[in-house]
Amino acid sequence: MSFIARPSLLRAVGTAPALRATLLGSRRFVSTEKLNELENLKLLNTQRLARPRSPDLTIYRPQITMVASGLHRITGVAIGGAFYAAALVYLLHPIYPAIDSAHLIDFFHGLPTLAKGSLKALVAFPLTYHSFNGIRHLMWDVGKGLTIKGVYVSGYAVFAATAVATLYLAFGL
Repeated sequence: MSFIARPSLLRAVGTAPALRATLLGSRRFVSTEKLNELENLKLLNTQRLARPRSPDLTIYRPQITMVASGLHRITGVAIGGAFYAAALVYLLHPIYPAIDSAHLIDFFHGLPTLAKGSLKALVAFPLTYHSFNGIRHLMWDVGKGLTIKGVYVSGYAVFAATAVATLYLAFGL
């Protein structure tokens, strides 16, 4: 026979094992050996150490797109967590009657001005950033600002609007 048959082709046509051995030769291409469980685990760990690793975030220069995306996710989780925590606190009102709006307002009123402003900024930042960046994402959904320049301009605009709104809400009211 003057052609070279692939093993998958020979299996597909159902060629006899004797003919396969004649066409492919009697060489074994793979050798195997039996390993016990401990040796198998050691071999697997050795192979895992030799695998290439994907790069870590620390090798990349931070870009506004990367920072804005991560911050949007973080502020979303923070807002959701704060709402759940506040709801749980109010659920404890029957057990601890001191937890109600009047007591919380009195507590907050008694804090120093800098502490009040800092707490308000801590609440205002995630709300304003997530809101402004959400508007940015809605603009993208309708196809506006999807160029590289548009993405960067809208990113800086979101950060500027967040800074102004946070400072106004925390210290201006």
